[in-house]
Formats: sequence, structure tokens, C-alpha cells
Amino acid sequence: MKRLIIGTRGSDLALWQANFIKDKLAAIGVEAELKIIKTQGDKILNLRLDKLEGKGFFTKELEEELLGGTIDIAVHSHKDLPTVHPAGLTIAAVTEREDPSELLLILKDCVSISHKLSLKKGAMVGTSSNRRKAQLLALRPDLNIEDLRGNVPTRIQKLRDEDYDAILLAKAGVNRLNIDLSEFHVEVVDTTELVPAPAQGALAIQIRENDAELFEVLQQINHPETAEEIAIERKVLNLFEGGCHMPLGCYCKKEDGQYEVWTSKAETDEDFPDRLFYRVDKLDGLAEKIVAKFSADRKLPAKVFISREVGEHNYFRKALEKHNIEIDARSLIRTFPIVTVLDPFYLKHIDWIFFSSRNSVDYFFNLKPMLAKHVKFGVAGRGSEDSLRRAGHLADYVGEGGDIEEVAELFAEAVTGKTVLFPRAQDSLLSIQKALKPDTKVVDLPIYETVIEENIDQTYADVLIFTSPSNVDAYFVDNLLEPGQQVIAIGNSTAKKFEEMGVKCILPYSPDEIGLAEAVFGIDIK
Repeated sequence: MKRLIIGTRGSDLALWQANFIKDKLAAIGVEAELKIIKTQGDKILNLRLDKLEGKGFFTKELEEELLGGTIDIAVHSHKDLPTVHPAGLTIAAVTEREDPSELLLILKDCVSISHKLSLKKGAMVGTSSNRRKAQLLALRPDLNIEDLRGNVPTRIQKLRDEDYDAILLAKAGVNRLNIDLSEFHVEVVDTTELVPAPAQGALAIQIRENDAELFEVLQQINHPETAEEIAIERKVLNLFEGGCHMPLGCYCKKEDGQYEVWTSKAETDEDFPDRLFYRVDKLDGLAEKIVAKFSADRKLPAKVFISREVGEHNYFRKALEKHNIEIDARSLIRTFPIVTVLDPFYLKHIDWIFFSSRNSVDYFFNLKPMLAKHVKFGVAGRGSEDSLRRAGHLADYVGEGGDIEEVAELFAEAVTGKTVLFPRAQDSLLSIQKALKPDTKVVDLPIYETVIEENIDQTYADVLIFTSPSNVDAYFVDNLLEPGQQVIAIGNSTAKKFEEMGVKCILPYSPDEIGLAEAVFGIDIK
């Protein structure tokens, strides 16, 4: 094959991406050289990014040269491409996706670990992405979001110059450029917390549609699994008729033979986004199903019951109240401390402390423990993580998803050969402890007990959410499910209670406010 000409933008990241493809081609015996092409998006630096992206401002000139035959390949960050290709062009291959998470870079004097995302109250965060802004404000409505333009090194320099307290960037770009971030506090914002842009982290190799020989050659560097995952994301974007300016996040990953798909969509950059999660065996028809769930005329629950208190500014409350869904929030159990003074014995030679609930965090730190600096913390999920933050500590291990057995297995790997303290409820099922390796030492510390309330009133809500097995026991002493009521269970042990009762229930992906909002939004009301 002839020596190919690869068209690319001239930024550090674009050049890295083009050279990456050049090296991939060299590995299969194809020589190539680069041609730098300046796009309109590179020239116009005074407009908001959402006025440019999605309209070909970062791709049009490359595509024109491709159609004109002056280049053979155009390399794009896939998320920058409009979903409709110009006539005569096609995406011949995509690369394996880099980590699509977001990175929050924070000036060290603006860090406050007691707040979500470690940002001080009212911090100024730089981003020009409507998607990032809408989701950030949903998590932290106190933040001030300001426009941030420029390539990756330019954006980081603006933070270094203290134009912002923090900036939000795609982790993929920072990883590719191997940038030293040691001067900043770095928070990785997981894809389940802030949903990425469709195709974030993947590269697109665009060629002329009639170049059949080159298409066949490029199949050697195509990554079919990534292509399959990002296809559903971009189809959702296409069906919404939105460009990169739309406050839309969509992310698909294949896990244990099933596809997990998260979608976040807001009307504007300041609108509270709706969230949806699906786990399916096949992707056929899923994009259409996702888009239909965001339809203005779809029927949502009128009332939702949840077996715990829900604060006024809670994410879950705001997600439901946006759609005028009434919330019946009341705990069906009471908790009491059973330890009032902490014996120093429990803190000797401790390497890790694991918390399986918010209550275990709160009751433990109420005892004012004197902890060694080297102690690490593990939590079952984001709810416990938030409580740990409020106690002034960051989690070193955070369980992902609602499957406590999987969380236990991964935590067991992390603490092999260590000594782990477990502050817990007296009637805990000990799921994490049972999964530990034989050479891991357990220090057991029951610190609170639960007592079931009596004479609990029936709820006639459309959806019932139960937060623990104890709450299930408490409710069904005197009450039954009404016809048509649907149940959401937080955690495997709660779900097993319903399985024993012969009741079908929904298990959210993550047992926190975001996961609950996704679960409620995904329910079909007849």
C-alpha cells in the first residue's frame, strides 16, 4: 500500500492521537506521515465551546481535505464528530477506548474533603461543556461554573495561574499526554457519577467511503467491542438530534456478557438532569427505548415511598420533585449506640477500617477515635463515602454497584494479609467479612443496634423503596403490597428478602441517591 497521509489538528492531544494511529499502522506494515490542518474551532477562541462543537467546527476542514484527496485518513476524537457524516466519508475503524472518566483538578488550597468531590463551598470550576455543567450542578449546586477554552495544556495552565479553583477535563486526554499533575489535588469522577459524552475516550479513523482497500487494511487496528459500545451512545445522541453542545451523557460498557448503559440528559446547562440505567443482554432497540423514556408525555410515578429520611437538598429528592413526584420518606427502624466509649484495643495495629453503611460511619466517629495516620478506609458505596467525607476522611476503596458479594470480593483482594476493623450493626450479615482471605485478620466491633418500629402505616405510593432487610421486616408485619405497586430494593440482602417473599423487585446499579433516581426513572407505570 502507498504511503498514507494522516490529517490532524495541531494541538498536543491531536498530534498524540495522530501519531498513535501512525504507530498502529507501522505495526501492520503501513507507512504514514502527518499533515496538520487548522480548523475553525482552533481559530475562534472567543466563543463558548457549545457554539462550536457538534457543528463540525473541529472536523469540517479535515473532512474537506479528505474529500478533496489531499489526505487519506482523518483522525478525530470520536466525541467531537457530528452523528451524521458528510456524503462520501465513513468511519473505517475506532480504537480501544481509553478510560472515559472525568478528572477534577483542584488547587490544593481550594480542597475541602468534607464536601462531595473535595471542592470547597462555592468553588469556581472551569468547563465549557454543558453536559459537565448540568451534572456538576446537580451534585454540587453551590459551585460557580465558568467557561474554559483552549487545549489541554492551556486549560491546565489557566488553573495554575489561579483563574479557577478547579477545572474538569476528560481523563483520557490527560492520560495520553502524560501530564504531571502532582501540584494539584486530583479527583477521578467515575462514569456512574458523571456520565461521559457519547464516544468519550475513543478515536475515530475517517476515510473516503469508496476507499475499499484502505477500509480492509484498517480493520486490523479496529476495536470491535469499543465500536459496538459507542454505536449505542451515538445512536442515542442522534435520536435526540443533539450535537456535542447538548447536556447529554451516554455511556455503555459490557460487563459479564451484559451491556450496562447510563444516560443523563438535561434541557439546558442549568437544568437538573434526568438519569437512566439499563442492564440488557442485547442492544437491539435500546437506543429507541432510552429516548422514549425521556419523552415529555411518558407516565411517571405520582408518589414514591422510601424507608429512610430524605434531606431537603438531597439529590434524590431534587430528581423526583423536578417531575412533581410526591415523596413519602420515613425510616421504619430506629438505631441506638451500644458502645459509648471506644476501647483503645480496637485501634491497635489496624491497617484498614471498613464501613458497610452510613450509620456505621456516624456511630464510629461519634466515639472520637484516635487513628494512626497510615489507616486506610473502605466503604460499601457512595452513600457511606459521603458520610466518611463529612467525618473528614477520604475512602481508599469504594464499592461500585449494588452487588455486595462483588464488592466483598474486590475488597478482599485489596486487604489480603492486613488487619481490618469492622464497626457494624449488631445484626449485620457480615457479607464482607465472610469473603476475606484466611490471612486477613478481622477486628469485629458491633457499635449500634436496630429496633423495628411498631404500627407502621400502609403507603399507597406507586413505588416502594426499601433500604435494608430490617425495614422490609418492619413494613410487612402489618402491611401487604397493593396491586400495581412496584418495589426497589437497596442491596443484595434486601433483594433476597423480597425473593424469599416471592416479590419481584428492582435492584439499582448503585445503592445511592443517583442509583435510586435512575431506578425510579426507569420504571414503567401502567
